[in-house]
Amino acid sequence: MIDFRLDEEYEALRKTVEDFAQAEVAPVIGGFYEREEFPYEITAKMGEMGLFGLPISEEFGGMGGDYFALCVALEELARVDSSVAITLEAGVSLGAMPIYRFGTQAQKEQWLPTLSAGEALGAFGLTEPGGGSDAGATRTRAAEDGGDWVINGSKSFITNSGTDITKLVTVTAVTGVKENGRKEISAIIVPSGTPGFEVAPKYSKVGWNASDTHGLSFSDCRVPVENLVGERGRGYAQFLSILDEGRVAIAAVSVGLAQGCVDECLRYVGEREAFGHKIGSYQVLQFKIADMEVRTHTARLAYYAAASKMLRGEPFKREAAIAKLVASNAAMENARDATQIFGGYGFMNEYPVGRFYRDAKILEIGEGTSEVQRMLISRELGLK
Repeated sequence: MIDFRLDEEYEALRKTVEDFAQAEVAPVIGGFYEREEFPYEITAKMGEMGLFGLPISEEFGGMGGDYFALCVALEELARVDSSVAITLEAGVSLGAMPIYRFGTQAQKEQWLPTLSAGEALGAFGLTEPGGGSDAGATRTRAAEDGGDWVINGSKSFITNSGTDITKLVTVTAVTGVKENGRKEISAIIVPSGTPGFEVAPKYSKVGWNASDTHGLSFSDCRVPVENLVGERGRGYAQFLSILDEGRVAIAAVSVGLAQGCVDECLRYVGEREAFGHKIGSYQVLQFKIADMEVRTHTARLAYYAAASKMLRGEPFKREAAIAKLVASNAAMENARDATQIFGGYGFMNEYPVGRFYRDAKILEIGEGTSEVQRMLISRELGLK
């Protein structure tokens, strides 16, 4: 029989992260959010728990788990706060996984132990000012010169790129032209502090205010040719593979936010009174919360299904796109409904649903917009 229950190991992880999120994150994250301040102590504690190394083998300092374990942790963190969840998601999915999946043995030995321990953060520089969803429109260039790559260009909206513990950014750059005339795009590691690598001031964002996001620029930035990640000219294909995994992780973050909205509304309607009754006794609110639970439950099943195929080594591009689309929509709709249920209090930043509302929208944009997900699903169905 199909069994959607978590096994003992996953359930133990889920409960551990739930307890951590409630005890260590929930009481303080609102202050970090309002100050737009990166939570270094929380990040360090997640590192001590091994969360940054969940899907990385013990050989490189990881926990020897799998990607679904990461998703379970992300869902529980996002039930409380998405900034903390996205710091972990980007640190693993975009910072460490490109090196883990495609890097050389030397690159893995150099970078993965500190990334797995949460002592350092990595970032992935893909998006550019003139090409959001069109990653193939990359303009950043890297040319070989005397044993170095010389990189020139810029990147936008890069998570974890400017913290005090950021140690590297893996960037995509045009390294030549293929026989068919298309751009040859490769991925290259650029350590923080490399001359010619500049991190712009942090963005003023609508949400995710306790996470770190910057633009990057490269001006005659030189790194050794050995910093090439994977095969030359395969950077774009590698990125697409990383994104498929990342979409499952973003779906887990989205489910966490959607569940957090349900949690907060259940608490609120059990305490708030109007017209002499607890507002939870009014059917209009009961139905609204029921719809929120339906969205959350459905979205969780979608990302579980995608993760299941991923762990079996089967193609999961379609399932990942479905999970990301369904879950991000659930997060956005639940955040809107939760804010409505809370009324004026929902518009106040002191309440979690205010943060949830501000954080939800980016889930329909980051790591592939909802329109891109529909495009991918259509292609997987043979519609071209």
